[in-house]
Amino acid sequence: MKPKINFFRDILTGIFFTIGIFGFLSGEFVISTLLFGAASVSSNLALHPGIEL
Repeated sequence: MKPKINFFRDILTGIFFTIGIFGFLSGEFVISTLLFGAASVSSNLALHPGIEL
């Protein structure tokens, strides 16, 4: 069973990605680039170093 922290990380990544898509569609390219970067970092980040992801 996956730890609960993976669920929260997936939710955070999804929120960043979804808001980034809406920012891209509305023409706010700088903000969408920052949100896509945040989604990339949050998907690769180990939020709790003691748990194997």
